[in-house]
Amino acid sequence: MKKTETSTGMKVLLNVLLIIYAVFALFPLVWMVLLSFKSDAQMYNTMFVFSPTLDNYRQVLFKTDYPRYMRDSLIVSGLAVVVSVVVGVPAAYALARYNFKKKEDIAFQILSFKFAPEILVVLPLFIIFQKLHLYDTYLGLIWVYQLISMPLLIWVVRGYFEDISVEIEHAAQVDGYSWWQIFFKNLVPLIRPGLVSAALLAFIFAWNEFTFPLLLAGSKVQPITVAITKFLGTDTAHYGQLAVAAVISALPAIIFALVIQKHLVRGLSFGAVKG
Repeated sequence: MKKTETSTGMKVLLNVLLIIYAVFALFPLVWMVLLSFKSDAQMYNTMFVFSPTLDNYRQVLFKTDYPRYMRDSLIVSGLAVVVSVVVGVPAAYALARYNFKKKEDIAFQILSFKFAPEILVVLPLFIIFQKLHLYDTYLGLIWVYQLISMPLLIWVVRGYFEDISVEIEHAAQVDGYSWWQIFFKNLVPLIRPGLVSAALLAFIFAWNEFTFPLLLAGSKVQPITVAITKFLGTDTAHYGQLAVAAVISALPAIIFALVIQKHLVRGLSFGAVKG
């Protein structure tokens, strides 16, 4: 009886702690949404009780170039992830299946691109972009975003390929399937949950990137992470409009995660990065 009461008490305590943590983690998001409905006059003298207004949303969506900035972010981040998937999945398969000299060194070198400080490479990249006429172009940003999205995708997907038994490929070869048929009809469906999870994470990292578009893009192509700073004026800051821009910019990743929720849960629950 005492053990049951102790177990129930621990569960209640654990649930309370989880609720407290959830409130702590979600409060900045809730506060940002509240700010988006506040006028500038109510920004500093009210807390939770205020007169909500949609003026900030009207100002941002209809009187600024915010929709264009969202479009630029979607194009650059989306196509960057597509390129990473097309190139990274075969690379992950090669690192998982084939044994060649310095394979692990190459794999670590790829991963190091993700964790290297961006400020170290942005100056030479700026010079290269100027000479190749890639500055302030979609192609230039999509290319440089591979430093963000591809290493992550390769390492995550590599772990899923390593979890698949080689015997499956051997059996398919005995049945007369070509390598391409084995890869697309047998292997890709098996790694789909991991691939979807990796693609989502790559999209989020690309979507939130700030340093590269700040220095390698200008007026023609301007992702939302850079454009959002325009709401911080030199004389004053429109925090309500800034909150609106932040709330709307978070929607694509949230919608993407909800749409692929089934695959995302499976992808995060099974498989592990090896090597």
